[in-house]
Amino acid sequence: MLNFHDLYETYSIDVYRFALWITGDRFESEDITSETFVRAWARKSTIRTETLKAYLFTIARNIYLEKLRKQRRQTSLDDNQHDRFPGPEEVFQSQVDLHNIRVILQQMPEIDRAAFVMRFQHELPYAEIARALGLSLTATKVKVHRARKKILVSFLDKEHD
Repeated sequence: MLNFHDLYETYSIDVYRFALWITGDRFESEDITSETFVRAWARKSTIRTETLKAYLFTIARNIYLEKLRKQRRQTSLDDNQHDRFPGPEEVFQSQVDLHNIRVILQQMPEIDRAAFVMRFQHELPYAEIARALGLSLTATKVKVHRARKKILVSFLDKEHD
């Protein structure tokens, strides 16, 4: 019966060379060699000594193939790729902008505020907003336009401050 030290001393060079041939990378071969002996020792009850070298090579190859599969699922990021999600600064600025819009809306007459919210928050068509508010189509468009203009002017004023 082999102990771990004897097993490693006897076959580590062969496993390393095998791994080096299949990977072409010295550091990766060292990792594969180490992992091979850890896995082999963890399953030492299934080791048959007459096929030990082939068994170790099989483990090493499987470790290499696992790494290849993991690498295929990964993609490298280049400098041109941008995060789809906003960073903390953008999130904070969006929250500040939303708060400012709410403050501006609260200063408007209720009917203007309702028209604006129905149009931009709920994306209702002007005709439906007009019906809901009991206004003409033209009056509804004017109210939404004025609310949007007031918000825009307020933001432009804040940028110049």
